[in-house]
Amino acid sequence: MASIVAVIASTHHPFYYKASTATGADRPPFADEWTRKILAFRETLTRANPDVLVMVGSDHFHQLWLDNMPQFLVGKAPFYDANWYNEEREFGLPRMLLKGQEDLSGHILRAGLDAGFDLAFSNELRIDHSITCPIVTLRPEADLPIVPIYTNIFAPPLPQPKRFVQLGQTIREIVESWPSHLRVAVIGTGHLSLELGGPRQFGPHGPDPEFDQRAVEWISTGDLDGCLREVTLDSLHSPGNATHGFMDFMLMMGVAGAGAKADYVDTLDLFHTMEAYFTWYPNGAPA
Repeated sequence: MASIVAVIASTHHPFYYKASTATGADRPPFADEWTRKILAFRETLTRANPDVLVMVGSDHFHQLWLDNMPQFLVGKAPFYDANWYNEEREFGLPRMLLKGQEDLSGHILRAGLDAGFDLAFSNELRIDHSITCPIVTLRPEADLPIVPIYTNIFAPPLPQPKRFVQLGQTIREIVESWPSHLRVAVIGTGHLSLELGGPRQFGPHGPDPEFDQRAVEWISTGDLDGCLREVTLDSLHSPGNATHGFMDFMLMMGVAGAGAKADYVDTLDLFHTMEAYFTWYPNGAPA
């Protein structure tokens, strides 16, 4: 059977690529520290030596809109065009073409349905920065096949936080039941406290540092019970109007497992958000 060699969760700041490649007067003062942290984080995936990446993210109203908004969607295509025009224009992100792993996509869909998740799928999915940003930060060669999984964190009615956790637990069971010798890394991206277009967007750090500290503690220690006690759909409005993306972190806690302490933890306060990076090695850290 397949083995999960790494579980990785991170934020997905779309300006990293532009900041890290800028030079001279265009290079922001925080770029060097940010780049150092990303290079160290990248090494956690490199050490795991995966063959396939299962990528969890959320479409930012690029391909999915209110006329057809699935709660959970699995990409099932041989290739994925990546990044959209506004992401190229605003963030400087490159266009990408990523290879898909159709056999694993099909396995996740079939087993997910059998496990009680009515997963949607797309054979013509174009993906955005929630999935390409971790490709840029963790595997810039973009040479590994992927299975993209989209969650709905934007368009109410949203699934409950516990459903994200349950899906993460199910994804782990399904991947580990895939009849393959391949090594799989499951990578998911979300938000800590985040404000978009609101009065708290452009502060010296995220809009709710206290929430961010609690969130990092929940994630790094695998405290699913404590997290689920405090986090509700209503409570996630308070830390910032886009904080529901934290539920993708909760999904990744489900993949890692209750009580699983992260093997790697790092954070960085930027001008309007806290960036956070976590890695677990389910079978022990690579030599």
